[in-house]
Amino acid sequence: MTDPDGRLRALVATVEEALLGGPRRYTRRDVADRSRVSPEDLRRLWRALGFASVDDADRVFTDADLDALDRVRELQTTGGIDDDLMLAMTRMIGQSFARLASWQAQLVVEIVARNPDLLDGDGAGLDALTDRLIPAVEDIQTYVWRRQLAAVFSRMAANAGIAVPAAQPTTAVGFADMAGFTTFTRTATEAQLREVLTAFETLTTEIVASHGGQIVKTIGDEVLFVCDRADGAAEIAVELLAAAAADPQLPPLRAGLAYGPVVSRLGDVYGQTVNIASRLTSLARPDSVLADDGMAEALAGDERFALRSLRPTSVRGYQHLHPWRLRRAAD
Repeated sequence: MTDPDGRLRALVATVEEALLGGPRRYTRRDVADRSRVSPEDLRRLWRALGFASVDDADRVFTDADLDALDRVRELQTTGGIDDDLMLAMTRMIGQSFARLASWQAQLVVEIVARNPDLLDGDGAGLDALTDRLIPAVEDIQTYVWRRQLAAVFSRMAANAGIAVPAAQPTTAVGFADMAGFTTFTRTATEAQLREVLTAFETLTTEIVASHGGQIVKTIGDEVLFVCDRADGAAEIAVELLAAAAADPQLPPLRAGLAYGPVVSRLGDVYGQTVNIASRLTSLARPDSVLADDGMAEALAGDERFALRSLRPTSVRGYQHLHPWRLRRAAD
């Protein structure tokens, strides 16, 4: 097969058939009739998942979509979940898996690019690849999800016994980003940009986890993490900066930490503590960590860290934000 467009169509057709588990045979009205879900509710769920709008007459739905709707109704009935919460959950799931799917699709394309013979002949090589790759990735995703969910419940039990955690638990929140990243993107090649982002994500994932923290999300050159303990968050911040300084591939990092009440919702965190940590990050110089009063108070007396009070400053939303310079005591 020498036609590039033909190769692409073959790849898409093979992967889509394996993923969707059957042909696109139903319109929105067909699904509404079979699932007893109104067309408008279907439209809202479809949009919440992040998929492009479709016309009522388009045959884009499969038997797997019907099965998914059955699971949605079962979840709403069992958990007493109202429509607003269901839509919010759907949006979060859609956003999370959209990013994951984008990365996985790039992985498949790279594999095929390195092995172009997979698209030659009758396509048996590509069929064999998808038959092995898709179930393996699906199993790994399920395994990681179960382990992550078990870890969350373990942390909740350790912090609050069997009681329902408070709506605004006290948590350390940290941001870390790559200083000068925007300037770097103007001259870097796509390959260089990908290498730096991969190195940054690898570094943050390992260090945050090693000190009992959790990555909430990574946004380009910035990572947002939380930690139940103030000293754990401080260890994460100073170690991230030291590790980046020792890696010639990475630009210098800067970080901001805040300690206080946090609202957790659908895998994300909100509130004044998050906002302060973000503002402190924007104030921090390369290779430095700034902390708020809450972190300074929580770390008082901890001989591992040195804190120096800096002059209060005004940033967006805060007239007199009081930063503290955080370092290891040995430094």
